[in-house]
Amino acid sequence: MNQEKLIIFDTTLRDGEQSLSSSLSVQQKVRIARQLERLKVDVIEAGFPISSPGDFESVSTIAREIQRPVICGLARLVEKDIIACGKAVKPAKRPRIHLFVGTSAIHMEKKLKKSEDDILSMVKQSIRLARRYVDDVEFSPEDAGRTGLDFLCRVVEHAIRCGAKTINIPDTVGYTTPEQFGAIFDDLFARVPNIGEAVISVHCHNDLGMATANSITAVSHGARQIECAVNGLGERAGNTALEEVVMGIKVRHDLFRHLRMAIDTREIMHTSRLVREICNMPVQANKAIVGANAFAHSSGIHQDGVLKARQTYEIMTPESVGLRENRMNLTSRSGSHMVKSRLAALGYNGPEVDIAEFYGRFIALADKKGSVYDDDLVALMEAKNAGDLADRFTLEYLNVSSGLGTVATATARMAHDGKTEQEAATGDGAVDAATKAIDRIAGFKITIEHYHLESVTEGREAQGKVTMVGRAAEGVFVGTGTSTDIVEASALAYMDIVNKIARMKKFRRKLPQQKSSMADEL
Repeated sequence: MNQEKLIIFDTTLRDGEQSLSSSLSVQQKVRIARQLERLKVDVIEAGFPISSPGDFESVSTIAREIQRPVICGLARLVEKDIIACGKAVKPAKRPRIHLFVGTSAIHMEKKLKKSEDDILSMVKQSIRLARRYVDDVEFSPEDAGRTGLDFLCRVVEHAIRCGAKTINIPDTVGYTTPEQFGAIFDDLFARVPNIGEAVISVHCHNDLGMATANSITAVSHGARQIECAVNGLGERAGNTALEEVVMGIKVRHDLFRHLRMAIDTREIMHTSRLVREICNMPVQANKAIVGANAFAHSSGIHQDGVLKARQTYEIMTPESVGLRENRMNLTSRSGSHMVKSRLAALGYNGPEVDIAEFYGRFIALADKKGSVYDDDLVALMEAKNAGDLADRFTLEYLNVSSGLGTVATATARMAHDGKTEQEAATGDGAVDAATKAIDRIAGFKITIEHYHLESVTEGREAQGKVTMVGRAAEGVFVGTGTSTDIVEASALAYMDIVNKIARMKKFRRKLPQQKSSMADEL
């Protein structure tokens, strides 16, 4: 079968950045662009060069340093925009200028104060000017979803005749429904005589939550380029999420076997996390494909099904998007089959396991704690009495001094084994100093791999909950602490890890040294 290329056009650095509270630096944009190149996107829309000197520099730097993808810049149908864009993308091996103008009645009348003929004249002049700088010109009739079909067909035909090689159909305000959007593409392909001379693209926004559905519908109706952003970043409710359309088409290959993509889907999760980190934009836990819960199972029925055959509740593998494995949350909703499976992974799979009796104790602990981790299971198995589960170390006193221009210092006093010890330490910040002071007393070597702070109450006296993932010789441990003071909450979370390690030493056991699944939630 002859497959057609589906072009993935990433606009994280342009439309995505417009949704951020502050602009990205040149270095940050280049880091993301390099990862997009590893992801093998076809086109990177690197920015809007006329918008600021910083954006011009970002586009120009990416054009010089990123080799494989097409490097694209955005421009209005304004001479200075097009000249700036042409200069910015000039260093690229494969430069593109993306022109846009509003074509809906409300845009033309209220924003631009232009007639249809005015718009057509502007399109002609602008494409001709852009072609002086690049051979690859893309044109977007902004707000195409609300543009009259007669004029939309007219402006698309005109842009292609003037030299545009890609025509993008944007649902700029996320207004259309999939059925309506598909009909727009049907009309374009039926009524525009030269439409076969250009690649037809789609650019959807998520104001009504239909960006992914509209984009895939457009592909079903002939579009061969999808404009999207990592994690769905973008103006207002965001753009079509790259990971959703890519995996939607890959998973449903039965519907799209006539298409091929260059994307290396194993880079999706790494790309998502990099964008989340640099842009300081969290991803909701239930976000499709890249959310912390996308490959997590909590229901006992679901866990039992996945243990028997992953396909029962997973339509794609975690490995296909760059995760090592799925995550089975141990909670009061987990069934005995899941608990028995986890115990076996920890080495408890012999006659010493009375799963019926153990499961009752597990449920009691899960109801109390909410989430149960590997160290909790070991403690339940190994403890002979309540004393075995008691904390060995107690933090009695903590004083931290830090501020601008000073070295953070912490003094900690802890009780353990019938005695009290006090130590002081300096660190790179208040939390680092506090954990180092605790280390001097406990004597454990712990590496904090992940740290997460969230507010659990509101107002001036809000409680903050800190969750840490720490690695030691005895395994990987999750610690939590809550306080109105962030440093105190952090110290309590660290103490939680310290006491878990102390129990593991007492039981003379080690946990598996794989990365904790909790890290995916942080």
